[in-house]
Amino acid sequence: MRTALVYHEEMTAARLLWDDPECEIERPERLTAAVERLQQGGLEQRCLQLAAREASEAELGLVHSPEYVSLMRGTQALSTEELQALSGQYDAVYFHPSTFHCARLAAGAALQLVDAVLTGTAHNGLALVRPPGHHSQRAAANGFCVFNNVAIAARYAQKRHGVHRILIVDWDVHHGQGIQYIFEDDPSVLYFSWHRYEHGRFWPYLRESDADAVGLGPGRGFTVNLPWNQALTRQLGIPRGRCRPLPSASPTSRSCCKCWPAAGSVLCWSALESIQSVRAAQAPHWTSLWQQGSTPTLSLSTCSPERRPSPVSPGGPKCKAAEAQTSAVLSSLLDRLHLCATPPVRTAIALTAPAAAMVLPPDILRQEESAPREETQAWARLHEALTQDTAFTALGKVLHLLNGILDGQVSSGIATTPAAASTLEVVLRQGLSHGAQRVFCVALGQLDRPPDLANDGRTLWLNIRGKEAAALSTLHVSVPLSGTTGGFLSCILALVLPLAYGFQPDLVLVALGPAHGLQDPQAALLAALLRGPAGGRVLVLVEQESTCQLVGVLARVLHGDPPPSLGPFSVASPDDVQALVHLRGQLEAQWEMLQVAAPSGVP
Repeated sequence: MRTALVYHEEMTAARLLWDDPECEIERPERLTAAVERLQQGGLEQRCLQLAAREASEAELGLVHSPEYVSLMRGTQALSTEELQALSGQYDAVYFHPSTFHCARLAAGAALQLVDAVLTGTAHNGLALVRPPGHHSQRAAANGFCVFNNVAIAARYAQKRHGVHRILIVDWDVHHGQGIQYIFEDDPSVLYFSWHRYEHGRFWPYLRESDADAVGLGPGRGFTVNLPWNQALTRQLGIPRGRCRPLPSASPTSRSCCKCWPAAGSVLCWSALESIQSVRAAQAPHWTSLWQQGSTPTLSLSTCSPERRPSPVSPGGPKCKAAEAQTSAVLSSLLDRLHLCATPPVRTAIALTAPAAAMVLPPDILRQEESAPREETQAWARLHEALTQDTAFTALGKVLHLLNGILDGQVSSGIATTPAAASTLEVVLRQGLSHGAQRVFCVALGQLDRPPDLANDGRTLWLNIRGKEAAALSTLHVSVPLSGTTGGFLSCILALVLPLAYGFQPDLVLVALGPAHGLQDPQAALLAALLRGPAGGRVLVLVEQESTCQLVGVLARVLHGDPPPSLGPFSVASPDDVQALVHLRGQLEAQWEMLQVAAPSGVP
């Protein structure tokens, strides 16, 4: 079992006992609704289910002061009037006789998840907890939060399991200032918060929620705040149908890709302003941000106070309306997702030669079956190279694996072949004829796009090789392979993934042909990241001469293991940056995910 789910129904016991419009949105249904949604989607039973335990007072003391823990323990014996009086000493908080128990369960759930993942019982997991925690500070409750669950879990991971470096990613409408305060001088914890700010006019109204709050002392650079200064819910859209390049005959295709706000809108400009502010504030501390030219250098100005919105508190009418709208958007998104049953085989591997020394997880299938001989012969006639014995055998295995992926029997797969170019063309055509509406093909090395491939919008072909950067058409792009870590990451993040998510393929094909030039960790990262756009349906074709080590690491990341480290970071070269800027400039008019533009008249 690879995913753990930690929950306890007793976390719903605490509730508001008096009238308080600011706090009434923090109710048990916030938790039970999430549980019910997992159950309805068939996800709960697919997880390793763990009942939350109470965190001990010693574990709470990893973050909170003894006096504060003692004060919270005492709330169990207070009357309603006393609880209300104590609640009034904090900002946006209420207490209940069950609060201490619920909060200990919430913190303990996070600790159980840490234990499960770091001992190998689970590969990853989700803790559904209440009350929340990221506003809570060493000696103060705040913003519905009593104990800082994530901060306690981080310290626990360090103390109990010897973890040296921890990344906390906090995506919430409100800034988690409690986590920031706890770790702001600690370089062993990198805190990244993405939150609504509105130039300090959105709760919790803190100057230190802005982009230039980067940490203190040895922790400088290890606090990263990305503040949004305009409400996202107004234009943060859900993809309507499938995303395609914009210049299509279909009206739907011109308006379907709204994952980011429209280029040139006020919101888009505000978001770019925030991102550029973060880059500027963090650049002195991170060599990966030193490169210039990969994104436009914008002339930024701070909005005047007259243009700023009025203060919005966590429980006020504006906040509740925004949260209701966000909830509706997310609910709509979930309704559009087709939650299918887990394929019987998560990852399969088809080899043309035995590889006894290859170490793989036991539940990866070593496929021996082949497609029917008649089917394989029909496809092999297209290329003389495929009629050779070894290539013919490999083609049969690849077709069987592809059919399993498209039929939902296999999640993803990897196959070796002595004829990568010919096999790739057959797999591409078979995928399109077997039900895939759109196929994203990433070809590395000496692999050319078939000249007679139909230009019907169903195939996006991306070559990563050589020295030339060219957009031969909207759906045929070539980009050089960088020799630096920074150049490779920039290519993946600034070009490959935006194209993939904009195209929304049913199937991703990754082909490592002759002289592909990728190091094993680079190939693994590319394959792992491309699992997202197609819902995990990725088939990797590897030239037979590649090492067993490469095949093994690719199979493991497709199976869900983390990719290995890329090694020391090296800054992208000026040529790499210029190539990406050139390509994005050629393609941004057709691909909304690449559009980064200021309003007219702004330099």
